[in-house]
Amino acid sequence: MTDSSGYLPLPESFDSKEKIYYSMGETCEIFNLPASTLRFWEKEFDVLKPRKNKKGDRFFSKNDISLIRTIHYLTKVKGYTLQGARDAIKGNLIKEADNAAIIASLTEIKEMLLKIKKEID
Repeated sequence: MTDSSGYLPLPESFDSKEKIYYSMGETCEIFNLPASTLRFWEKEFDVLKPRKNKKGDRFFSKNDISLIRTIHYLTKVKGYTLQGARDAIKGNLIKEADNAAIIASLTEIKEMLLKIKKEID
């Protein structure tokens, strides 16, 4: 569920302090994306490098999750092309990641406030 900014907040089950790595299935669930999209983005964005075990299963770190969140925001919300998103990430990775993190925090705060308002009413 997106808010008025179109940004997808992380589900309540996602606790970045709890785990070091997230499986492909967990990451797909967090962003409501098919695994094929994440695999495609891995090929398209050089900076996205999930760990792989001997079987080839992908495991995403907190940094990978943050990068996927930025890619998702740029391509799905802002409407950037893949090349435009690549250029934005290469040129302004810190700025784009900060913007995505700020929007995510504000979205989570908004969701929490709406939940509190609903409980009061």
